[in-house]
Amino acid sequence: MRLTLSEIRNNAMAFAAEWHDAASERADAQSFWTELFAVFGIRRRSVASFEEKVRNLGQGLDRIDVFWAGKMLGEHKSRGENLGKAASQAFNYVQLLTNEGRHHEVPRYVVVSDFARIVVYDLESPQPAEPVADFATARLHENIRHFGFLSGYDTRPLDPEDPINTQAVEVLGELHDALERGGYRGHTLERFLVRVLFCLFADDTAIFDADTFKILIENTRSDGSDLGAALARLFKVLDTPFSERHQNLPDELMALPFVNGELFREDLGFAEFNGAMRTALLKACSFDWARISPAVFGSLFQSVMADGEGAMKRRQIGAHYTSERDIMKLIRSLFLDELQAELAACGTDAKKLAAFHSKLASLRFLDPACGCGNFLVVAYRELRLLELATMQKMYQDARKGGLFKIDTLLKINVDQMYGIEIEEWPARIAEVAMWLVDHQMNQKVGEAFGQPVLRLPLRKSAKIRHDNALQVKWESVLPAAQCSFVLGNPPFVGAKFQTAAQRADMDRVCAGISNAGLLDYVCAWYVTAAEYIRGRKTRCAFVSTNSITQGEQVGVLWPALFRRGIKIQFAHRTFQWQSEARGKAHVHVVIIGFGEGVANGRKIYDYTESEDTPTVTNASNISPYLINGPDIAIANRSTPLCPAPDIGIGNKPIDGGNYLFTRDEMKAFVQEEPASKAYFRPWFGAEEFINGDHRWCLWLGDATSSEIRSMPRVHERVDKVRKFRLASKSAPTRELAARPTRFHVENMPDRRFLAIPKVSSERRTYIPIGYMPAKHLASDLLFVLPAATPYHFGVLTSAMHMAWVRQVCGRLESRYRYSNTLVYNNFPWPQDVTPKHKAAVEAAAQQVLDVRAKWKDQTLADLYDPLVMPADLVKAHKALDRAVDKCYRAKPFPNERARVEYLFELYEKLAHPLLPATSARRRRTKPPPAP
Repeated sequence: MRLTLSEIRNNAMAFAAEWHDAASERADAQSFWTELFAVFGIRRRSVASFEEKVRNLGQGLDRIDVFWAGKMLGEHKSRGENLGKAASQAFNYVQLLTNEGRHHEVPRYVVVSDFARIVVYDLESPQPAEPVADFATARLHENIRHFGFLSGYDTRPLDPEDPINTQAVEVLGELHDALERGGYRGHTLERFLVRVLFCLFADDTAIFDADTFKILIENTRSDGSDLGAALARLFKVLDTPFSERHQNLPDELMALPFVNGELFREDLGFAEFNGAMRTALLKACSFDWARISPAVFGSLFQSVMADGEGAMKRRQIGAHYTSERDIMKLIRSLFLDELQAELAACGTDAKKLAAFHSKLASLRFLDPACGCGNFLVVAYRELRLLELATMQKMYQDARKGGLFKIDTLLKINVDQMYGIEIEEWPARIAEVAMWLVDHQMNQKVGEAFGQPVLRLPLRKSAKIRHDNALQVKWESVLPAAQCSFVLGNPPFVGAKFQTAAQRADMDRVCAGISNAGLLDYVCAWYVTAAEYIRGRKTRCAFVSTNSITQGEQVGVLWPALFRRGIKIQFAHRTFQWQSEARGKAHVHVVIIGFGEGVANGRKIYDYTESEDTPTVTNASNISPYLINGPDIAIANRSTPLCPAPDIGIGNKPIDGGNYLFTRDEMKAFVQEEPASKAYFRPWFGAEEFINGDHRWCLWLGDATSSEIRSMPRVHERVDKVRKFRLASKSAPTRELAARPTRFHVENMPDRRFLAIPKVSSERRTYIPIGYMPAKHLASDLLFVLPAATPYHFGVLTSAMHMAWVRQVCGRLESRYRYSNTLVYNNFPWPQDVTPKHKAAVEAAAQQVLDVRAKWKDQTLADLYDPLVMPADLVKAHKALDRAVDKCYRAKPFPNERARVEYLFELYEKLAHPLLPATSARRRRTKPPPAP
C-alpha cells in the first residue's frame, strides 16, 4: 500500500537523523539505500538490485551500485568524495545500458550520495545534466517531493500558472488511496471518484448551496459506517427529477438540483467506508475546488489514477496530456486569433455582432484523440469568452437594468464539441470536464450581467465517442459538412514501438502510401483527417512529434498529403512540449495547421530564442520542413546531387562476434596463438571513434589457406563464423558462409579517410568527424569518404552542413542519425567556388585539425561537449563557419533558419525540375578525382 505523505515525512525525518548523525561512523552503503527505499514504503529487494552488471566499452563488466530497471540508478561514494564524478559515472552507465540494447531498463532518475548529501537528476528534465535537487541528508523530509518516483506522488505541476493544482493532486491522491485501501478498485473506484469530484466542484461553485456536500459528510458517524449509504442516497437524488422525488426527503436533499447527464445513473452499490476514508473525504471538502481549472481536470485525475499497469497502458497507446500553454498555441493559430480580430472588426454594429454571435454558435469542433478532453475544454472556454465579449457589446442595457434574462440569449453550448477516445474512462472524464467548464463560464456570464445562470438539469453534453479513431468513420461522429475545426494531440508512438494492433491500423489507413512502415503512429491521423475534410473548408491542427518533419518520414507522409490537396497553413517549429502526465519525457514537438487550399496569413512560429515568446514570420508557402519554401520533400538518392566524393558505410563482418576482440581478449588470444598478431587491426564504430577507444578485429581476408591452417585457434574462429552464417535465416548470409574469412561489406581504403559517425548526440553543435589512418578498420556505424580533401572536411564540419543535418536527418531517439542517401547525397554544396574562397576553407579546416591535435589526451567526445568545448576550438570552428558561408554568398546568415531556407532554395534549383519525393529524378554525377 502507498504511504501517505505524512507517513513518508515522518520516516524521512527518522532516516535523516540516523544517517546524518552517524554518517562518519557508518559506511554501509547498501543499508543506506535499503533504508532510503523503506522511507517511501518500498522493500528494496522487491524492485531494485545492488551491483547490477553492465558491459563497458572495453567489453569488461562495470557494476551499478543501486539499480531499479526503468526507474532509477544510484551511485554511492564515500563521505566527502566528489558527487559530480559520481553523477558522471552514473550517466555513463545509462549510456552503457543503451549500448547493450536494454532500452526498456534505462532509468529516468539518477541519485548519488556520500551519506551526508543526496543529489537527484531527472534525465527527462530540460537540463538533464543539472540536478533537480541537491541537499543535506538531514533535510530529506523537506525534499520528499523530489522522490515522486519512489513515493508514487507526482509533484510535477499540472499548470505552471497555478501551483494550487499540485495541492489538488495530493488531496485527491490521499482520497484515492483511502478508498483503495477500503476495497474500491477499477471501474467502480474511477466512477465513484468522478462523482465525488463533481460534488466537490458543485459545493464550491454554487451548483449546490454552499457546503451542502461537506455538511452531509460531517453529519455522518465518525467511524464512517453510514457514509456509504448516505452517498448512495445523494447520488440517487441527483439523478432524480424533482417531480419524481419522495416528498418526505430531508429539505437539504430535496433542494439539490437534478443533474441528469447520466453522471449519477449507474448503480455503484454501497461503499463500505471507515473512519480513515471519511477523514480523507472531509479533507478534500476543505480544499477550494473552484480554483481548479477544468482544463487540467483530466490531467489531474489521471495523475492520481494512472499508476502501475494503468500508467503503462496509457504510455503504450501513446497517450499524453498537453499543458494549457501548448493547447493555447494551437487554438490561437487555428481559430482564436482570427475570431478575436473578427469581433474587433464588428465594433458596436448590432447586425454584425448578431451575425458573429450566430457564427460562434454554428462552429463545431472534433478532437479525434481527445483523451480527457483538454483541447475541447480550452477551446470551449475560449469560445464562451468570445461569446461573453460579444454579448457585453450587444446587451449593455441588460447589465444596467436587468431588462431580460441573459441565460435565454446564450447560444453556445457543450454539444458543439465532439471527440473520439479509445479508452472509455478518459472519454467519461472529458464529458464531465465539459460540464464543469460550462458551469464556470455560466458563472462568468452571471457576474458580468448580475444574473445567475445555471444550466441544470444537464440537457446537452459533449459528444465523446468511445472508439478507435482509426477504425470508426469520423463522419459518423460529426458529419464533415458540419465540422469547422479538427484539433488535438494524437498519440506519440514511433514506427518501431507500435503494437500489432497499431501496426494493423497504420496498414489500413496508409494503404497505398509507399514505405508507410517508416511512419509514426500520429501520421495515421493526418491521413485520416485529409480524407475526412476532402472538398471542405475545414481546418485542422495537431500537436505532433517533430520526427514527421525530419528524415525519411517527410518523403513518405507529405507527398501523400499534398496529392490529397493538403497545404500547410501555419506551423509552430520545434519546441519543448510540456507534458502533464507522470513519467513522461520532455518531447520535442511541432504544431502543424493544415487544410485544403491556401489559407490567408500563413505564419511560422519559431522558438529558437524563447519557449514562451516565439518569433513570428509571414510565409509565402510553408514546406513540410516548416520553413518558408516550396512543397518539396527530400528523397533518398543513390549518388550525390552535386560533384562530391563518394560515401560508403564501413565494414560489416556478420561474424557472430568471432572476429572482434577487446584489448584484453586480443592479448590473451595472441598469447595462445602468437602468429595471429599480424592479422589484428584496430576496429572503430561510432562509439569508439567519438570516445577515443577501440576494439580489435581479426582480419583474415588477405590470409592464405595454409596460413590459417597453421594457426589452430584462428582456424577455430573461422569455422565458428561459417557455422554462424549457415544458421542464419537470411539466404545472402548463408551464401556468405562459403567465404568465412570475408566480410559482408568490406570498405578498407588504402590511404587515410574521412569518417562520419552514423549516430551522434544532438547536444553537440557539430558532429565530430575526422580523418582515420588506412590501417584502422571502420565498422558499418561509420561512413567512410576515402577521397575527401580538407575542403570537403571543412564544409562537412561547418554550420551550413549542420543546419542541413538537423533539418533533414532522421533521429535515433533524439540523436542525429546521419544518412548517406538522405543527408549527404542530397546536400547542396557551394556552387562556383573561387580558388580564394576554397583556400580559405582549407586553411580554416586545417586550423580545426591543428587545435584538436593540441588536446592529445582529449577524446572527440570531450572536445565537442557543448558545455566544455575548448575556447580555441570554438574560435577555429567559428572561423571555418565564416569561410564556408562565403562560399555560398557574401551576405552573412543571421541564424540557422536563414541557412536552412537558403539551402532548400539551392536544393530546388539544383534538383530542377523537382518532382514529388516518391518520384524525384536522380541526377548522377561523378566524384572528383582523389587528391
